[in-house]
Amino acid sequence: MQNGELPDKGRLQEKFYKHSDVRILVVKELHEDIALLLKELPSLPSIKSRVKDFNSFFKKYIRLLKNSPSKDEQPFVADLMGIRVICPFMEDLRHVEEILKKNFEIIEIERKGSDYSFKEFGYESTHVIIKIPPHILEKYGDFGTDAAEVQIRTILQDAWAEVEHELVYKADFNPFDTPLKRKLAAVNASLSLADTIFQEIRDYQRRLNRQLDKRRGTFYHKVDNFSDEIIFFDEKAALQDDKYREDDTFIDPSSLDYPASGASIDDMLLNALYAHNKNEFGMAVKIYSKIFELNPPDVIKALIYKHRGMAFFAQSKYQEAIDDFSRVLEFDPKAYRAPYYRGIVYSVLQDYVKAIDDFTYSLEINPYQSYCLFRRGQAYFHLNDYPKALSDCESALVLDPGAESIKKFKNLTLDKLKM
Repeated sequence: MQNGELPDKGRLQEKFYKHSDVRILVVKELHEDIALLLKELPSLPSIKSRVKDFNSFFKKYIRLLKNSPSKDEQPFVADLMGIRVICPFMEDLRHVEEILKKNFEIIEIERKGSDYSFKEFGYESTHVIIKIPPHILEKYGDFGTDAAEVQIRTILQDAWAEVEHELVYKADFNPFDTPLKRKLAAVNASLSLADTIFQEIRDYQRRLNRQLDKRRGTFYHKVDNFSDEIIFFDEKAALQDDKYREDDTFIDPSSLDYPASGASIDDMLLNALYAHNKNEFGMAVKIYSKIFELNPPDVIKALIYKHRGMAFFAQSKYQEAIDDFSRVLEFDPKAYRAPYYRGIVYSVLQDYVKAIDDFTYSLEINPYQSYCLFRRGQAYFHLNDYPKALSDCESALVLDPGAESIKKFKNLTLDKLKM
């Protein structure tokens, strides 16, 4: 294009439509490739794709031409084909960007909205310009471009962008009214704050679940050790009380004035789980007990009784554990794990009749528990009822055919039956 020469819209239109059908096929294949790459993310994003129509292309072409320092070069419109990845949480934006960097040649990354002040409104989005992969170029040949744009946003960023596009961009609207500007800025700020809060909740859930998994692992480790000793080695279990050790890194909760200290039930529960997982069982029990002083809802009481019962069990305070697991059912009759845990305590105490009753109770609430069937089978085994032990073992293996401990127990039971 010579200096000062006007763009030939007709020629551009002819060139544009020459490859438009092929670009539809290309963007569909890109969509599928990116979806395959992102399917392993913990929070699965939604993906949209589109090809630019000619009017949108021409408007952007003219805008780029006006802003170009050189009028002799044709503007490069990188987003003739676009993929939009819409993520539930802010942390996902970085994960998606890293996956794109790893699997595509990156031409450019632009973080729109990152330079806005808190007084301004405008959508935030990460725009990644990628090279079309060689296997697609080889398959489709020339289709008028060798690049595509991938936009990465959260759900709320995308919602704001869609509304802003209609109110501001499409209407070529720039509000002069200060109160109106403030309203738009306030809406944008509210959505940004919501994104931040959602991410904080997600982070808390992850910490909580990590601690819950550790606590559950400790509980079952003690149970499994007991089961191995008494069943597989046919020796009487020598159960030692867990030693409670004070740890200076924990503040004694009895000295804290909950909730005046500002700690929430969530904070206290997480602190109790930290203590629990550090084998500070006495400290964990104290914090769990403090939560009851806040008179939480019944569903929370049931949860805390379950946790405290597990802490008592870890200290070999079996009657206290039984009492807490029983209280769980007062506040949540459908809590199938409570009778299961109580049955485990009775098994440790070698009261196998009560253990069987509790395992059966748990299975009546939720029959799809392989390890509850396994534990009940072990209790039957101790009562020399080998046919029922084998029946429970086989049912457990239907639900969990790969469980090695259950397979091992089945072989032991078959030996007892001399089958």
